[in-house]
Amino acid sequence: MANTNTRAKKQATDVEIADAPAVETKPIVVKDIDPEQYVIVRNGFHGKLIYKSSRTGERFAWASFGDEQEMQLRELRNAKNTSKKFFINNWFMFDEAWIIDYLGVGQFYKNAISIEHFDDVFKKPVGELKKVIAGMSNGQKKSLTYRAIEMISTGEIDSRKTIAALEEALGVDLIEK
Repeated sequence: MANTNTRAKKQATDVEIADAPAVETKPIVVKDIDPEQYVIVRNGFHGKLIYKSSRTGERFAWASFGDEQEMQLRELRNAKNTSKKFFINNWFMFDEAWIIDYLGVGQFYKNAISIEHFDDVFKKPVGELKKVIAGMSNGQKKSLTYRAIEMISTGEIDSRKTIAALEEALGVDLIEK
């Protein structure tokens, strides 16, 4: 009789597990990714960005914000170990989230604004704008400062409230007073 109860309990447990919702996300398995493959790395710095490999001596240069270069995953891993500031400041930006996971640098990109949505920050309401900026890396704040100055000079940003909020959140003067 004891065996029957044990089987019944085991079967009930199996049913509960079978009815549980399936998790759709598949974790990245490092062995499934070729470290020799090339990926697109975009310039997250508002200006010229240069990275020189300590491993190979190869020089990578991006002329302006958003420019692309192909780099091997192996080189990006090397950069993570020797030039972490490129990740901390979000100077290296990626269009594909799996690259950030693969490199193990997610903590640096948690609040990063993608290059495609960078200008959208300026369209946010003042209160939300301050919150977004507060979460950005110092590197992205500097890029945002440069971009704000450009947009103010061309008239794309002309709201005094927005300019005042940007100055307060970024801790800089964007216009001469």
